[in-house]
Amino acid sequence: MSDAGAFVVIGAGPGLGASAARRFGREGHPVGLVARGAATLAMLAEDLSGAAPAVATEIADVTDTTALTTALSEIRQRLGPIDAALFSPRPSLEWIKPVVDTEPSDVESALSLSVVAAAAATRALLPEMRARQRGTLLFTTGGAAVQPHPDRAVSAIAYAAESAYVRLLHDALATDGVQVAQATVVGPIGPGARHEPDMVAEELWRLHVDREESLVVLR
Repeated sequence: MSDAGAFVVIGAGPGLGASAARRFGREGHPVGLVARGAATLAMLAEDLSGAAPAVATEIADVTDTTALTTALSEIRQRLGPIDAALFSPRPSLEWIKPVVDTEPSDVESALSLSVVAAAAATRALLPEMRARQRGTLLFTTGGAAVQPHPDRAVSAIAYAAESAYVRLLHDALATDGVQVAQATVVGPIGPGARHEPDMVAEELWRLHVDREESLVVLR
């Protein structure tokens, strides 16, 4: 019987989140899924049936720190210690606008999703990982993190901040047995697109296993 701890997807969806869940599940990790839509979670859980030793779902808006922390605690109770987590919520399409048209509220919302929620997830998961000296925190961003565009200003701002947070976290935890890494995907991701979700999931698995790189940019 595998002693693999749970793998949790924060901001789970039918694309990369589902592919990552299947990839980690195939290696014997129970899978936890956090998303704000009950229908999405039900669909994902059904699709993952048989692809992982166990699947647990929790509804939470990741920008609600209390709800996110509670959801992760519930998954921990149901699946046991969490070995790895993927933070990969999808930004709103409403934020895609030129920099001169970007409202302060747009920036606030994007930072809440990409940075504040990332910090909340980390704070919920990190104490046990550090105590066990074992764990992986994975983050994904879009290509605006490395190729900012004036017509997609909010993504560039939020992803730059998230990238800085991940880099600092990686350096701070380097001697604590906790791997922190980021995958930045430049270009479209999806079935038949430039980046197939299963291939990106394979990169996430590699970052988890190799524990050497803190950043991979997929172009």
